[in-house]
Amino acid sequence: MTDLLEMGKRARLAAEQCGLLGEAEKNRVLETAAQALRSNISAILAENAEDIAAAREKGVDEIMIDRLALDEKRVNAMADGLCKVAALKDPVGELVSMEKRPNGLEIMSCRVPLGVIGMIYESRPNVTADAFGLCFKAGNAVILKGGSDALRSNLKIAAVLRGALKACGVAEDALQLVSDTDRETARKLMRLNGYIDVLIPRGGAGLIRSVVENSTVPVIETGTGNCHIYVDESADFDMALDIIDNAKTSRMSVCNACESLVVHKNIAEKFLPKLYERLHAKEITMRADEAARAVCGDMEEAEEEDFSREYLGRMISVCVAENIGEAIRHINRYNTGHSEAIITRDYENARRFLREVDAAAVYVNASTRFTDGEEFGFGAEIGISTQKLHARGPMGLKALTTTKYMIFGDGQIR
Repeated sequence: MTDLLEMGKRARLAAEQCGLLGEAEKNRVLETAAQALRSNISAILAENAEDIAAAREKGVDEIMIDRLALDEKRVNAMADGLCKVAALKDPVGELVSMEKRPNGLEIMSCRVPLGVIGMIYESRPNVTADAFGLCFKAGNAVILKGGSDALRSNLKIAAVLRGALKACGVAEDALQLVSDTDRETARKLMRLNGYIDVLIPRGGAGLIRSVVENSTVPVIETGTGNCHIYVDESADFDMALDIIDNAKTSRMSVCNACESLVVHKNIAEKFLPKLYERLHAKEITMRADEAARAVCGDMEEAEEEDFSREYLGRMISVCVAENIGEAIRHINRYNTGHSEAIITRDYENARRFLREVDAAAVYVNASTRFTDGEEFGFGAEIGISTQKLHARGPMGLKALTTTKYMIFGDGQIR
């Protein structure tokens, strides 16, 4: 049984060292870790193959296995991500504000590490490297708990990264991986107050809900993605078809995939048959409301719950809206605060959509698949926050810091 209390103690000691490292020292660790990943590709893929075989034996859907699977390209992408993080400006010590008060006090605010970050996540073993790289560059130690389906992969990746820390003379406990995958261990991790400063869940709705409801450690909620695309009356059909195709089918198991469509009633009759043809060719099942089915009867009938589901598979919901106002109301009712898009040639409608839709990322004429830390220039991401406190959207380096006030005086008393 993992001794989480001992892990917490070691993480706090490691965090003290990490918080004092200079940018050059941290970059050297990240570049060494990237090279170590590349040098151990065969060993990592061998462990990953064992995880995949076990998942298939359990009957896991192939779309979900895609979240678990690594290949040489994906391991190299993990290494590239560490190098990109190394190339980013170190946020620690950044001056946020400075003001001199009338009484002569000089008050400065600067960025400092959060301390020890805990993360509970599912499937994707690339998260092990991404989370380490971002937490470490921001001066934090991290305790990771992945899912049982990726345990072999995660253990190997963590061992490689810890080896790089040791080779650079930095505490290996800047990265620790919980090897127990049972729920009781997860619950204990959620209650490691005094040792973990913040906990970040990354995975499906069930995992996130469990962490939010059970954790006594402060949580940054990374949300599920019921992402919508609204096709406005003035939309370019070819553009809309290409964007929807990409947003839904390029990778269906990710949180920024499109799960729901809203189409303006004035174009439904012409647009929906074209859309059905495009998505049917990709084996996507469309579950539609009565108005959509009236012009394209091949779609399945939607239930109320279909409009709020994150399918993570070959289904998508479709509804018809009277106007942009109704479309926005529908999206704000059913969305998860992740990513929403409008396809339009109407500038005022684009501005209204951007202003009124409540989500972490709102797009005009672009795929929701761009909601990603690397695509936003963050090098990688530790998750996509759908809450409104501390961080929102893809979380890069600055989201893994907090601020400290430093006050200079010359004898002032109150």
